[in-house]
Amino acid sequence: MHRHQLQFLQQWLQQKQRKPLIIRGARQVGKSTLVELFAQQHEQTLLNVNLERYPELAASFGTNDPAQTLRDIEMLPRMPEHSADSLLFLDEIQAVPQAIPALRYFYEDTPALPVISAGSLLEFTLAEHAFSMPVGRVQYLHMGPMTFSEFLLALGEDKLYELISTYVPGDTITAVAHKRLLQLLRQYYFVGGMPEAVGVYADTGSLQAVSNVHNSIIETYREDFPKYGNNRNLNRMLNVFNFAARNAGVKVKYSNITREEQSATLKKDLELLCMARVISKVVHSHCSGLPLQAGLDEKTYKLLFLDVGLMNAICGLNWQTLARLDDTRLINEGTIAEQFIGQHLQALLADSPNRELTYWLREGRSANAEVDYVVALGGQIVPVEIKAGASGSMKSLHQFMGEKDVPLAVRFDAALPSVSAVRATIKVGKQSKAVEYPLYSLPLYLVERLEAIVGAVR
Repeated sequence: MHRHQLQFLQQWLQQKQRKPLIIRGARQVGKSTLVELFAQQHEQTLLNVNLERYPELAASFGTNDPAQTLRDIEMLPRMPEHSADSLLFLDEIQAVPQAIPALRYFYEDTPALPVISAGSLLEFTLAEHAFSMPVGRVQYLHMGPMTFSEFLLALGEDKLYELISTYVPGDTITAVAHKRLLQLLRQYYFVGGMPEAVGVYADTGSLQAVSNVHNSIIETYREDFPKYGNNRNLNRMLNVFNFAARNAGVKVKYSNITREEQSATLKKDLELLCMARVISKVVHSHCSGLPLQAGLDEKTYKLLFLDVGLMNAICGLNWQTLARLDDTRLINEGTIAEQFIGQHLQALLADSPNRELTYWLREGRSANAEVDYVVALGGQIVPVEIKAGASGSMKSLHQFMGEKDVPLAVRFDAALPSVSAVRATIKVGKQSKAVEYPLYSLPLYLVERLEAIVGAVR
């Protein structure tokens, strides 16, 4: 269960100048469960306040007096008394916006009390209210679905978890372990990383039970649509929601969503879904230097869905179809592998200042060139392709490497790790140019080790 986030919380708790923590993430990624588990592990007395249930606390937070607020919280049903080992958890903080600026006063007046807050539609509250954020007095933790390695732990696959979580170039992955990891990867494609879906699969092994959970989560998101903006058309929001799931990894053209609505209207719907963290943008960057965000073309972007399991559920992809696809087709057809890698790159960059994903696109009259993702790791630009087959079929990557002159490229596929020296010829204008670069081919299940691998080979 979100091992990385538990480690983050442990480090946060031990800080001398600890700031109140705001956990940001979509609905049902496990924010509340994470805090409850953390409090249990560290024997903290949890003052768990769901602010959706107690909107009357708005007046208490509005006093900016933490001592008074704590006295009021102690009056809630079955609430333990505040003590030296307490941890205050303000869940669904967006329901009482006055609690957000009040975090400053908890930091200043009760520094010994650990305070964590969480909210699933927090961005909407921040956008709609004019209060001043406690800048410099709060800390953030961004949270998404469980990763593949956390999925392995949940299923009791501790040895395989250890294998991939410590992998460095040169380590041996046996054929038996490789085959087993690819089988489990296929299961993750179906189950995804939403904690409830992973939990029910770990407990029962039932794919039908997983589907039931997916359907329930999807319905919850759809029920949230009325909260996404005043007077939005709910049917149109549903269409945009389904479009995002069915077109992950594809450059967005508003006319492909519907020709009956204006682009500005559809753009607003997409922005609202991004604010709710149900989807995210992967924006084209010219990739001419670091940070990659300095070269963004904001009008050119593709989408990622929150979770690969939910995406496949909305697309109607059942287990029987997934099980029949061979490894090459599973990578090259559709968007499943690209969604999986993008989802994990987001997790990899979650704590970095520039965590927005980027890609590279060059559109020409005769031929386009596109690199699936471009990330900054260890102070260098790393292009990432998801493709099975010979390196000779990777013309877009050759073009990028020839134009941008970066030291290495990474390809994710279903094969064992390897390194090859690529030699190719590209066109730059009307001139031909020879290109040489090292290509690091990695199995998809090693995506969480990308930063360590790139750091080891520099």
